[in-house]
Amino acid sequence: MCGIVGYTGKNTALKPVIDGLKSLEYRGYDSAGITLVAKKSAKTYKEIGRVQNIETPSLADPLAKTAHLAIGHTRWATHGE
Repeated sequence: MCGIVGYTGKNTALKPVIDGLKSLEYRGYDSAGITLVAKKSAKTYKEIGRVQNIETPSLADPLAKTAHLAIGHTRWATHGE
């Protein structure tokens, strides 16, 4: 289903948010996005399609190793683009 997943805590935030978004997937999606926040930096990744389309580029970002806060979403358009 479509949804929003967030994490804040002692561990890095990217993996739990990606895993949460993947657990919501059950068919093709219109889009997915995630924002990583660390200290005074934030980076947003958003792509058309499935969660895996944001997973690889976000994992490669150095911010993924320091961000302890993240929020992500999946969207399934029911009324067109």
